[in-house]
Amino acid sequence: MLQGSRLSYRQQQIIAVLDRLGNATAAEIIAELPDDMSNSAVRTHLRLLEKKGLVTYREEGPRFVFLPTLPKNFAAISALQQVVQTFFGGSIEQTVTALISESDLQLSDDEISRLMDSIEQARNRDGGEGE
Repeated sequence: MLQGSRLSYRQQQIIAVLDRLGNATAAEIIAELPDDMSNSAVRTHLRLLEKKGLVTYREEGPRFVFLPTLPKNFAAISALQQVVQTFFGGSIEQTVTALISESDLQLSDDEISRLMDSIEQARNRDGGEGE
C-alpha cells in the first residue's frame, strides 16, 4: 500500500464504487453507496482521496467526474491489509490459515493448485526465502 494512504471505511467504499464504475460524479457515487452519506461528506472524502493521490477528476461542464488513479483492486487490497494488520498482527500465514480452516469454506482441487502456484510465484519473487 502507498505510504500515508490508509483508507477509512468510507474511503474504501468510495474507491470501490469508482473501481466498479470506472468514473463517477459525487451524485453517482452517493447513489451506489450501500448506506446514506451526504453530498458534502462524499466531496470531503474525495478531496482527501485526491490529496492521497488515489483519485483524480476532470471537469465536464459544471460537473466534476472522479476517477481512481490506481489499479481496480486497490480498495480490496487496502481493506485486506488492514484486516491482516488488525486481526492477525500482520501475519499472512495466520490470515490464510484462518480462512482455509473455516469449516464452511471448501477449496476445490483447482483452487488449491492455483494457491500453490501463487505461493511458488511469491517464493520466487522473494528470492526463494523460507526454503
